[in-house]
Amino acid sequence: MKRAFLLLLLAPLLARADVKVQSPDVNVVQFEAANRLYEEKKFPAAATGYETVVKGGSASPALWFNLGNAYFKSGQLGRAVVAYRRAAQATPRDPDVRANLQFARQQVQGPRWHAPGWNRVAGGGFSLNEWAVFTAIGVWLTFLSLAAAVLQPEFKSLWRGGVKIFGAMTALQTVGLVASLLAHSPELAVVTVREANAHHGPLEESANAFTAHDGAELRVLDHKDDWLQVTDDARHTGWLKRTEVAPVN
Repeated sequence: MKRAFLLLLLAPLLARADVKVQSPDVNVVQFEAANRLYEEKKFPAAATGYETVVKGGSASPALWFNLGNAYFKSGQLGRAVVAYRRAAQATPRDPDVRANLQFARQQVQGPRWHAPGWNRVAGGGFSLNEWAVFTAIGVWLTFLSLAAAVLQPEFKSLWRGGVKIFGAMTALQTVGLVASLLAHSPELAVVTVREANAHHGPLEESANAFTAHDGAELRVLDHKDDWLQVTDDARHTGWLKRTEVAPVN
């Protein structure tokens, strides 16, 4: 299984290079140039190229996936985890994205924050945007059925059935939407340096509370100036510099 995961990291998603761009002539060229750098095993340069496309206003699952691969092969585990997570937020059912994110997480040493079990399954594998669309469609179908029941009284019993069905469907979709919102609500940050010493307070001279390693996902509890208060699964809590982490959401 580990070998299969490694194979996914050998090449960028050339077949799925569906980069959504605002300036096609610039961003597509940069994306393809970054792909060539990746194929030439110039992984840091490829990562820089993909980041340039991101800064140009593009944000597609394929771009985040390729960026994650480039960072992983460059030895920048934390930034790879961030990129894979962003790809997973857009395409939560993509098997390649899920496999590479899982493999990257397995390389992380030391403490990190794991989402609760209900949080991991919340949303049923659909993205937040997908649940929003499903719910909106359900609401419209329910209101259309209500309107039809009023405008066509001769078919009132038929439309009443439609109202019940679409109403129940909308209720379930609303539950899914709320669950997905809750799953995305915790603010997370990923360590992007080799070792980050979390302090008991937001001061350099404060004693160390715990040490987090490159790639560790941590839940953000508070902000103060250039510091973030974070926690892990073991309830270790401490303050890290913003420069030592990258936000996920």
